[in-house]
Amino acid sequence: MSRYEDQGQLQLVDPDDMEEEEDSFESIDKLISQGINAGDVKKLQDAGIYTCNGLMMHTKKSLTGIKGLSEAKVDKICEAADKLVSMGYVTGSDLLQKRKQIVKITTGSQALDELLGGKFLQFLLFKPKFLSGKTQLAHTLCVSTQLPTSMHGGNGKVAYIDTEGTFRPDRIVPIAERFGMDAGAVLDNIIYARAYTYEHQHNLLLGLAAKMAEEPFRLLILDSIIALFRVDFTGRGELAERQQKLAQMLSRITKIAEEFNVAVYMTNQVIADPGGGMFITDPKKPAGGHVLAHASTVRMMLRKGKGEQRVAKIIDAPNLAEGEAISFFQSITFFSQFSGRSGKRKEKHLKN
Repeated sequence: MSRYEDQGQLQLVDPDDMEEEEDSFESIDKLISQGINAGDVKKLQDAGIYTCNGLMMHTKKSLTGIKGLSEAKVDKICEAADKLVSMGYVTGSDLLQKRKQIVKITTGSQALDELLGGKFLQFLLFKPKFLSGKTQLAHTLCVSTQLPTSMHGGNGKVAYIDTEGTFRPDRIVPIAERFGMDAGAVLDNIIYARAYTYEHQHNLLLGLAAKMAEEPFRLLILDSIIALFRVDFTGRGELAERQQKLAQMLSRITKIAEEFNVAVYMTNQVIADPGGGMFITDPKKPAGGHVLAHASTVRMMLRKGKGEQRVAKIIDAPNLAEGEAISFFQSITFFSQFSGRSGKRKEKHLKN
């Protein structure tokens, strides 16, 4: 029997846990109590700004670009929001307490969880190779995010933006059964959108604020972040514009993560590296360049190993040691092996 199956049918999105996190952001509607016109608040919402926290993450220049908001109005709005949200200095102790509230979600593999410092953390970028299992992991996270916090889940909903057309709801069903969850309820707690251009992808991100301000989301998945940029921008002549647009989108994603306390799982693509060296077999490098690399907190390389093996290796992380996790995917049942600086550890997770 799996460690998840002995819990029986799980309740999704526990309301008691959500009550403790109601004050994680201030609704933009509270500006009305500070003397801001309801019509101006509606203009902010139409621009994709639904919280005072999110408002303070915008420049005054961008706010004056909203139709109907003058510089005087923007100054008054920012002054009112500043009274509701503290965006100044905090002590190290206060920051430590805030960091403890960041959502952490199990990947379903104890080996991979340990590699990530306990559980899946906020803003993770996977740089996969072909057939590496990145989408399989994305599907698993769609389910594990909905587990109660007592079972290392996020106790919340999932937003999935698919740029490659690889999301399959029928794959969610056996994964949900593995965790002892109702597949129908799990699917109802996933909102999905297929993006076809980088502009469409950006608009989908803008629309998420309205949903996340109303419902308890805990994970945003983008599979993949770079695919549409590589299609819509071609040649070196458009490279600078592409990187600028990519940086703007990544900035928006970062703000969503901090504003609503959601974890972000992004996948990247790899490209051939002609300058990789003659002694390197099949040299590859991640797409997106330094802009994408600097925007992510934890970067991992996921590749196919021998047979059914999948190998995950930490490339860059501010607080994690180097190491690798080797997983053997067999449908939804897998074995895991962990190796890092501190030694080696082997685990087995079997569905009886």
